[in-house]
Amino acid sequence: MAELSYRDAVAHGIAQEMRRDPQLVMLGEDIAGAGGVFKTTVGLLDQFGPDRVRDTPISEQAILGAAMGAAMTGVPVIAEIMFSDFLAVCFDIVANEMAKSRYMTGGQMSVPVVVRTANGGGSRFGAQHSQSVENWCMMIPGLKVVAPSTPSDVVGLLAASIRDPDPVVFFEHKSLMASKGEVPDGEVIDELGKAKIVREGSDATIVALAYMVPRALEAADRLAEDGIDAEVIDLRTLVPLDTNAILTSVTKTSRAFTVEENPRLCGWGAEIASIVAHEAFWDLDGPVVRITTPHIPLPAAEALEDMAIPSVDRIVTTVKENLD
Repeated sequence: MAELSYRDAVAHGIAQEMRRDPQLVMLGEDIAGAGGVFKTTVGLLDQFGPDRVRDTPISEQAILGAAMGAAMTGVPVIAEIMFSDFLAVCFDIVANEMAKSRYMTGGQMSVPVVVRTANGGGSRFGAQHSQSVENWCMMIPGLKVVAPSTPSDVVGLLAASIRDPDPVVFFEHKSLMASKGEVPDGEVIDELGKAKIVREGSDATIVALAYMVPRALEAADRLAEDGIDAEVIDLRTLVPLDTNAILTSVTKTSRAFTVEENPRLCGWGAEIASIVAHEAFWDLDGPVVRITTPHIPLPAAEALEDMAIPSVDRIVTTVKENLD
């Protein structure tokens, strides 16, 4: 068992899979000699060489166009889009090409591409480099969507994503890069579509993703001081979505809260609220409550960004107000 940072876990997970599959290649801006702008690919060029770890021009369309072309011939690819905001630049390839190819060829062709990208706020990068956009991809049929919160999950879910025959968008949260956690020795592989109960409780269910998971856990500890026993679910993947874990927890606690870094309008929590209201309505003792970022461009100013993104204080206050 080794303790790794979140960013080192990314490189560790990629290396594990590149050793396993000699065909696997990686494409992206500054991922080779520079080790990635977030230092998530440090050392991979030395281990696997320039034929497999390839720097690209500053062109998201070129990166994903090349990745899809290679994947169509059977070569699995990890493609890095530096900031998740830049998925908007190449979304046609993601949403109309990669996501539709298996369907449009009647299952004759798969596109084994993992699109890795740095997601979310907290780093003061401003409105064009701080968005949390996992809901953009969640709405596209044919894409799988992953967003780990711990180094161990980074390695295991990255392995599962790379081995999946379909396109996966893998969101790595910028504000988690320095966080540390234990990663098991040997090969680590997880399963897509399985949420984790990271804290058990009986009074309320808090559903969170990525950077909001440690905040939800801290909030749950503070709520416990006031006699509120909150259960925290780390979704880990949005597609496939582990509805069974959510509904089982809500049936037990009778109250549901989502903590989302997305802007409020059409965030992933709205889908969960709809599912819970439809499938577990009679088990609820109150409405599903969403704790979100407002529907605004994310500010760069420190105080304003902190005010916009759900904080531990806001989670605690919201849960207490709605359980009173």
